[in-house]
Amino acid sequence: MTGHGAKLGHKKESAIVALLSHRSIEDAAREVGIAPKTLMRWLKDPEFDAAYREARRAAFSQSIARLQQMSGAAAATLGKVMVDPNTPASTKARAEDSILDHAAKAIEIEDIEARLAALEAATGKDGARR
Repeated sequence: MTGHGAKLGHKKESAIVALLSHRSIEDAAREVGIAPKTLMRWLKDPEFDAAYREARRAAFSQSIARLQQMSGAAAATLGKVMVDPNTPASTKARAEDSILDHAAKAIEIEDIEARLAALEAATGKDGARR
């Protein structure tokens, strides 16, 4: 979790895991067997805070990956709702609006990516001018 050469001890690493899996600092502290005040003090420590933020980013990244994996099924569901003759008109309209909105955003992102790639090619991949 904290990488090679990390200076955090076992209790602090356990506290990070507990913070990620419990609803409150009190619950996380109880899980690790420390006082909530101790955990609050650790959260103010730059090294602990950095390790905690890194763990949160990793957890969030996994969530984003799950959403991306499910996006195909979500698009198929929206399409089925939109074309189903038994779907209420208001629900169809919402599905249509959602599909159009996401399609437009996808085109915008592709355009931005193409423009960024052209800029990177003109300036060098690292962004420095040649």
